[in-house]
Amino acid sequence: MNILLSAVLGELTTRSINFLIKNSVKPTAPDVDDRLRRILLRAQVIVDEAMGRQITNRGILQQLDMLRDAMHHGYYIIDTFRYQSHSEEEAKGQVLSKSLSLLKVVNSLQGLYSSSRSTQIFEQLQKSLDDLSSVINDMEEIVVFLMSYPRIYRQPYSMHLLVGNCMFGRQMETELVISFLLHTQPHAPKELEVLPIVGPGKVGKTTLVAHVCEDARVRDHFSEILFLHGHDLTGVDLAALKERYVTEHRNHGSNSNKEGRRLLIVVELVGTLTEDVWNRLCSAYMRHVPSGSKIIVTSQSDEIIKFGTTRALSLKYLSHEAYWYFFKMVTFGSMDPEMHPKLARMAMEIAGMMNGCFISANMMGCLLRDNIDFHFWCKVLAFLRGTIKQHVSKFGGHPVDLIIEKKPAHLGRMFTPSEDFVLHSEYQRSSQEDVPKIRVQDVIYGSVKAQGKFEALGWRSRIPPYHSYVNVCEIRELKTMGTKRKRCMKNRVAL
Repeated sequence: MNILLSAVLGELTTRSINFLIKNSVKPTAPDVDDRLRRILLRAQVIVDEAMGRQITNRGILQQLDMLRDAMHHGYYIIDTFRYQSHSEEEAKGQVLSKSLSLLKVVNSLQGLYSSSRSTQIFEQLQKSLDDLSSVINDMEEIVVFLMSYPRIYRQPYSMHLLVGNCMFGRQMETELVISFLLHTQPHAPKELEVLPIVGPGKVGKTTLVAHVCEDARVRDHFSEILFLHGHDLTGVDLAALKERYVTEHRNHGSNSNKEGRRLLIVVELVGTLTEDVWNRLCSAYMRHVPSGSKIIVTSQSDEIIKFGTTRALSLKYLSHEAYWYFFKMVTFGSMDPEMHPKLARMAMEIAGMMNGCFISANMMGCLLRDNIDFHFWCKVLAFLRGTIKQHVSKFGGHPVDLIIEKKPAHLGRMFTPSEDFVLHSEYQRSSQEDVPKIRVQDVIYGSVKAQGKFEALGWRSRIPPYHSYVNVCEIRELKTMGTKRKRCMKNRVAL
């Protein structure tokens, strides 16, 4: 009894001391910021190591995905804290320099605001630190398991080059698709196995499938990989459909014999697909496709989910935190954003205006990286604010949303406000096809002289499937009030 009582008293004493220490020595926001930075470095090391490994275990991939999300959120909170604090200091300096007589009033009001603001920032930093610490603690054993997975051969890129030359944020989805393709059943059923991949426009469905098909494991497993690009399968003779397939890969190895021959068929749908057409298509496949073959169907419509023989893969846009991480890497490259806080603050706001679009991130990041100039970035930021606000007010939507919906977007010109730059449509060209010499960003943010309708290059992707995104554009002269008055004066004179 005495032993038990001593143990209980000892435990109570220890907890009381810890409680007193915790409440008497409260960490400040800079302290938490410093601890969060250190633990972010640990998370970065784990994520970078995992990116270089061929991981197949679904549980490990899910935990890595959680760690990646927590890491992106941590970087986002730290950058928000750093750049907003820098902005507030600048604003304070401007106010004080303008009116020294209001010094006491400003200080008192700013003290109240700073107190509330500091509390909010501290809570966000602490929560991010706690979340990331919890995820890392849960991964201590998994870090050991990572070393058992084979390495992926890759050039020793720096992180900004790795982000620019590799698919970003889709490691788990890639391995899920590969797992489906490589899985073989001892007694294969007669029906074809179908994996539907759904998601909104420009979310990365085609890019994901292209990376999967580039994987050596997939290429060794299938004798042929066939693509049916951008088809709606309506009003088409299915017997003649085979003429429209494109052979992306042909394996002349061991699987090319009749018994081991397997096909991978990728169908990229445009629009919806009726059940009758799908049943006829599958019936045609069953007659001509060897056993063990598989189908991947991609579409923006959730209607195709019911045609799958396995759980559909649904792709979503990146979170704001992950998108900022990607945009920052693309924009600053090998530069340290902390050395350019004013530029980084503007880049953070610009990233929020891109609506999560990868192509927009690459185009804008390339433009800003090629023009590291404070005044130029200020002009770009002011121009984007005005253009997007006016576009939403006049046309009812963000320009990126209208482009995805295949509707005209009015983007304007930064240095020629008297002209309107209209982007009518966008289409893709393969890496073998020629592309226009004029770039969209040079027309919007530069002084390129062009009139009427023409084609301009939006972005040339450096990752599979290496598409070039070409835009059909038009420059229109805006009718200003001055022009209208001149015309009215001419008409009066004529009368």
